Amino acid sequence: MTRSKFLITGASDGIGAVYAERLAGRGNDLVLVARRADRLAALADRLIKDHGISVEMFVVDLSQPEGLTRVEARLREDATITGLLNNAGIAGDGSITALDPTHVTAMINLNVLAVTRLAAAIAPRLAASGEGTIINITSVTALMPDAFSAVYPATKAFVLAFTEALHAQLSPAGVRVQGVLPGITRTAIWEEEKLETIPAAMVMDVNEMVDAALSGLDLGEVLTVPSLPENTDLDTFLAARSALRPNLSRAHAAARYGLAKSE
Repeated sequence: MTRSKFLITGASDGIGAVYAERLAGRGNDLVLVARRADRLAALADRLIKDHGISVEMFVVDLSQPEGLTRVEARLREDATITGLLNNAGIAGDGSITALDPTHVTAMINLNVLAVTRLAAAIAPRLAASGEGTIINITSVTALMPDAFSAVYPATKAFVLAFTEALHAQLSPAGVRVQGVLPGITRTAIWEEEKLETIPAAMVMDVNEMVDAALSGLDLGEVLTVPSLPENTDLDTFLAARSALRPNLSRAHAAARYGLAKSE
């Protein structure tokens, strides 16, 4: 990766903060986006001191229209920003039978709408210049929605599909697109009490997760599952899905439905 300027959402702690540290260590300038000004300022000061890079801060809430619009405009207009890390997100929706409408609306706005609009804001510039990088943080829950709550995995499944579509559309122009699918990662999104009930062998340190994700980016992976021992397993899954395509849209219903025109 050559030096560039990355805009990182959800940068104040956890995955976003570690990405900021690693990208700064590679010599990249940064635009950090998060809601908590004190944590952003502390992180920015440390990165400037340790790495001698330029760091700007956007203290906004991307689940709110005005915050999202501000960051969109910056991505659209600032030609020096050639990298986007869509990391901001929230979880914790719980059972569909006891859904909090306010929380789930904020989740969809942040996990889905913000990811879409920010990528759409920077994509035209990157495609026109023939370079740049978009990294979207999705989740392994996108691959097993029946094992978790209802809405969070659905938002991450959207990000996964969106990332694959972005890659298909932007890679011919020279833009790199990567989706990162972490498993359970030790960050603030998980309450410590819940982490204590999960086998330690299932919980990855956030530093290791980000380092693996960046190694995947360096290797040219479109989808990176940091904990997956054999990437051929992911290839097999994707190949099986692709094999369905010829029969997903046909003129007649399948014979098992007993319709007169079935083939």
